[in-house]
Amino acid sequence: MTPPLSSQVVVITGAARGLGALMARKLADRGAKVALVGLEPAELKAVAAQCGEHASAWEADVTDLDALTEVANRIKDRYGRIDTVVANAGIALGGPMQDSDFRAWSRVVEVNLLGSVATARAFLPALVESRGYLLQIASLAALTPAPLMSAYCASKAGVESFAHALRAEVAYQGVKVGVGYLSWTDTDMVRGADQDAVLRQMRAKLPWPANKTYPIGPAVERLVAGIGRRSPHVYAQAWLRGMQPVRWMLPGLIAAVGSRDVAKLAPELKATADTRLRPVGAGGDADRNALAAKVE
Repeated sequence: MTPPLSSQVVVITGAARGLGALMARKLADRGAKVALVGLEPAELKAVAAQCGEHASAWEADVTDLDALTEVANRIKDRYGRIDTVVANAGIALGGPMQDSDFRAWSRVVEVNLLGSVATARAFLPALVESRGYLLQIASLAALTPAPLMSAYCASKAGVESFAHALRAEVAYQGVKVGVGYLSWTDTDMVRGADQDAVLRQMRAKLPWPANKTYPIGPAVERLVAGIGRRSPHVYAQAWLRGMQPVRWMLPGLIAAVGSRDVAKLAPELKATADTRLRPVGAGGDADRNALAAKVE
């Protein structure tokens, strides 16, 4: 039987701002004790203060397994249990793969994919003990490829597949694993991407409803509801569910249509290549080692 949110201890990575911060506040409103993990201690503490006396802030890099394991143990010691973990931390890189700084491109995969793996490894012992729930935040990018977002697409397709594989591995131990899908949602990450004229043009060419930016509030409400149900799949925008049956045809379609759009934008891409040397957005935390600016 799934315990009510009011009796749960919920850990959220990338909780200093944006999606993670609002999830923390919404979960706290429902009575959950929230532990916020990320790289921005001042922002984390400010969000924790908004979440009530039972909230706490913990500084850790999700790519550092040792540090993350230590934080997991300390959170467990403080609260006595951990019921739910939301692997939300992430960053994004925009622009042609060939023009991107390889270290920055790799950092996106490291934070989004390997950081999610490290999060699972660090917190699974506590989740096994509580027969808890891990929600892995993925993206529309896990369902369909997007030109100029190769690092982000690779990482989000990876975390989706990782979560599905992990679900089968830990089910016999009573742990449930879910995947959360979001389209373009009004966060600092999306606003940061829209500051790039080429990325903004590419996004505008997407078919409806994928070309819209959706408000963050309803998206978080759907994610929180999914946590309450311990759902295997949670869709922050309802239409994303309909992408699942047709996802098999999307790579070919994107290759045909997207290639024409990229070709048209090639001169502008070449002219602005030097501005795309570092990630343009962060999904939860601004990664101070890889980002030009704090953006989600």
